[in-house]
Amino acid sequence: MANPLQIGITGGIGSGKTLVSKIFACLGIPVYDADSHAKELMTTDGILVSQIKKEFGDLSYLSDGALNRKYLSEVVFNNQEKLDILNKLVHPRVAENYTQWVKRNSDQVYILKEAALLFETGSYQALNKIIVVHAPEEVRIKRVMHRDGRAEQQVKEIIRKQMSEEEKLKRADFILYNDESSLIIPQVLTLHNQLRTQAS
Repeated sequence: MANPLQIGITGGIGSGKTLVSKIFACLGIPVYDADSHAKELMTTDGILVSQIKKEFGDLSYLSDGALNRKYLSEVVFNNQEKLDILNKLVHPRVAENYTQWVKRNSDQVYILKEAALLFETGSYQALNKIIVVHAPEEVRIKRVMHRDGRAEQQVKEIIRKQMSEEEKLKRADFILYNDESSLIIPQVLTLHNQLRTQAS
């Protein structure tokens, strides 16, 4: 069988893209969670580990080999240059890992790649279609405050660092509205059937 249709799924923080991905997974669609794979590779990929240590120092890792998240996030959070360097190290390794994963799922009709920074990293260009999960900013802020225990100002700062919602929606092939006024499961089911039809 030919390669599966590769579908990206993204959305701003608190939009519910992970929830939507879980619904697709329940329908039997393989989902590649780029963000959790990135975290995993930062401790398991020898090449990446040595690159991070070289760039950010040995303090980047704890004595047990775990990533020193607190240290790294303090280094990169308000320093765009450092963040860009970290991303330039991580994203090629994730891309390579994703390519291997696609090969292992080559018998599927379509597959999903979930990533917060799908547009920002340029990785959307290798995908066939993009789904954007959308929710109004005030809804997203409330969700993240409730989920992560963050202050409102912190959440707003994270949102400001992400691509604007308007820009994401403009680039979307499909939009799923997770705004608490439309039911999300029927929307996913409709899109699932549409994607299966397109792929076949």
